[in-house]
Amino acid sequence: MSSIITPIIILGIIGALFGVILSIASKVFAVEVDPKVIAVRNALPGANCGACGFPGCDGLADAIARGEAPVTGCVIGGAQVAAAVADVMGVNAGNVERQVAVVKCQGTCEAAKDKYEYKGLVDCRLIADFQKGSKACSYGCLGGGTCTTVCDYDAIHITDGKIAEVDKEKCVACMKCIKICPKNIIGLMPYKQKTEVKCFSKDAGKEVRTYCSNGCIGCGICEKKCPKDAIHVTDNLAAIDYTKCINCGICVANCPTGAIFCEYPERIAKIKENQRLQAEKKRQEALAAKAKMEAEKEATKEEATV
Repeated sequence: MSSIITPIIILGIIGALFGVILSIASKVFAVEVDPKVIAVRNALPGANCGACGFPGCDGLADAIARGEAPVTGCVIGGAQVAAAVADVMGVNAGNVERQVAVVKCQGTCEAAKDKYEYKGLVDCRLIADFQKGSKACSYGCLGGGTCTTVCDYDAIHITDGKIAEVDKEKCVACMKCIKICPKNIIGLMPYKQKTEVKCFSKDAGKEVRTYCSNGCIGCGICEKKCPKDAIHVTDNLAAIDYTKCINCGICVANCPTGAIFCEYPERIAKIKENQRLQAEKKRQEALAAKAKMEAEKEATKEEATV
């Protein structure tokens, strides 16, 4: 019996001794943690998506507490999380505008031409490695859906036209799709923005017309028509200044290729109808002026004959 009890007692004593040693060591070698780091970490959503540029929420919390990152650093948390973090840090979060991802391409199967038919593993990174992709446009969406596989919020899908499309209501701007896209055609825009140039090609307009009917040709009509100076053409590609754009739709209505996308087609239809009526009015006025001029010429001839 003693052969069983003795080892148990010895192991118990050793365990207790090690427990005391570990307890003392934990206090002696303890690393003090700033209470603000813990408070900030508790205010963050805990998604650990890495969209902030730090190694998870712990890394961001530490950076915010040390003043190395803004209180608005959590992109998926939005205004609510920013306000909570700002409250912990004792500062004002300011206006935090919600951002969402946008795919800058409309090169669907119907609009864009292909160089070849790809048959292999469906992954945009693999498709892009072979002749810069299967599409004739070297900038276009490859439609492999790699972006959809990394989205934890089911906010991006491949449409029937083999183009990635973002669901604004589900997108939290975690930027995973942006980072994994081999063509770099996915970016961020304000949630309230309803107008966007959905093209990323920097090729000359003449070349763009040969491979995509929806591509930006850099004609500059949008730039000339914009009443707020909110869109400019650089390197053959139009780009919108979100701080100036008022989503009036004038650029959309005047784009000859439909490269500028909007979320208000009814308004565009009205703008185009008004433009048609104005053009018709000018045409009628020109015809009336011409008829009047000819009538005056005829009257002058008759007077000269008399």
